[in-house]
Amino acid sequence: MLDQVKTDIDALMAEIGRNARAAARPLAIASAEQKNRALEAMAAEIFAGREAILAANAIDVANARESGVAASFIDRLTLTPERIEGIATAIRDIADLKDPVGDIIAEWDRPNGLHIERVRTPLGVIGVIYESRPNVTADAGALCLKAGNAVILRGGSDSVNSSQAIHSCLVAGLKSAGLPEHAIQYVPVTDRAAVGAMLSGLNGSIDVIVPRGGKSLVARVQSEARVPVFAHLEGLCHIYVDKSAELGMAQKIVVNAKMRRTGICGAAETLLIDHTVADTHLAPLVGGLRAAGCEVRATEEIRTRIPGLVAATETDWSTEYLDAIISVSLVDGISGAIEHINRWSSAHTEAVIAEDPAVVERFFAEIDSAILVHNASTQFADGGEFGMGGEIGIATGKMHARGPVGVEQLTSFKYRVRGTGQVRP
Repeated sequence: MLDQVKTDIDALMAEIGRNARAAARPLAIASAEQKNRALEAMAAEIFAGREAILAANAIDVANARESGVAASFIDRLTLTPERIEGIATAIRDIADLKDPVGDIIAEWDRPNGLHIERVRTPLGVIGVIYESRPNVTADAGALCLKAGNAVILRGGSDSVNSSQAIHSCLVAGLKSAGLPEHAIQYVPVTDRAAVGAMLSGLNGSIDVIVPRGGKSLVARVQSEARVPVFAHLEGLCHIYVDKSAELGMAQKIVVNAKMRRTGICGAAETLLIDHTVADTHLAPLVGGLRAAGCEVRATEEIRTRIPGLVAATETDWSTEYLDAIISVSLVDGISGAIEHINRWSSAHTEAVIAEDPAVVERFFAEIDSAILVHNASTQFADGGEFGMGGEIGIATGKMHARGPVGVEQLTSFKYRVRGTGQVRP
């Protein structure tokens, strides 16, 4: 029986791969107007179908609560009328973006008269594997479409009802614009064998895999994938408060970076404070976090100054809490902050709060994370906030895509060489 199930899943995934590859060809040459028409129709379908989406999401949330998952997980899973309206708005924002396909990135002339152009092209077929967040279904589908790519979506079992309800709206939008319905496919089974099939590349059908989820999922993808991966391992984000920081600004930023939404990858997980301002800055910063409902895990030095804090262990410096918990340490100025961050960071997002430009420049020059922020919250680590019209995720690797993966990052390029009869001697 198990062999039969595996055979059935392999056959299903192979068909999905073939359909995606076939859809990618007409999608690559679709006009910007046709793609935008599909996106506008998708947004309208999602708004019109919000009651059905909410009903499907209620099933997923009830199942999650019954299984006893963390509150932060429930928050990522839950849809509300406002969040559904936000999903529709995000799709419209993607429609408003400039179409990247065919954009000339660079061009130049050679002494022999050849004119060379580097031009953006779609990647082809993208596989997106994600967990819990049903909005990723819409974000990934819309972004891949805008960049001229077919996409295969494999959401987590926890959000399957919500994601399928959203996916049906995306397909309706494709059909209304005359684009192939297989341009955006949702894997209809929750068996983990489907993930393995995607990681194999589906017989050459998938060009790139984008994982979006917990550390175990991304680690599996990086370990098993036979195709290129845009990796986002985890968001172990730091904030360093320098002695030159304006305290009121620092308090506001630290609380927002940790507590605005604790379950997103841009939430701060570690706070570092310049040792020389411990007497003036430590208590207000820690007090602001505790007043906002955050558990503070601190070094022994800090706990002697502020009673009642939880003792931080070495594990805390490498933990992405995704919850109302933060680890706090005093460091020896910007040098100590750089040393700590370079040791423990996941290369996602780091922030410095400082008025000294020399400190800021060292922070920017000596830390090699994908996103570096000065005097602002780490929660701005988001494609929409960057003006990129949404993102599939934050890539923390260094090849091809880094930081928010938006429409431009979902393209490759080719060279067009124009001559007037030249031959090579």
